[in-house]
Amino acid sequence: MERTYQVTYACDTLDPNPIVKVFNEFYEMSDWIEETVADRMDWFVQHSPWTISNDEWYEQREIEYSLIKVKEI
Repeated sequence: MERTYQVTYACDTLDPNPIVKVFNEFYEMSDWIEETVADRMDWFVQHSPWTISNDEWYEQREIEYSLIKVKEI
């Protein structure tokens, strides 16, 4: 039995049109999630008008991961 994973990644909690991707391999899914979160964190840091503390960085990272839903289909 082959497993397929559907990942839904919203830009915020009220996003009406989140990114939805389907992966056939677990490692592909986890790589995509890691890369996408890293890209969003990089954007967050680069576009902030203030210096981001470590605590703020970890809080934002937690928020990013909370916006991801993974479903096995």
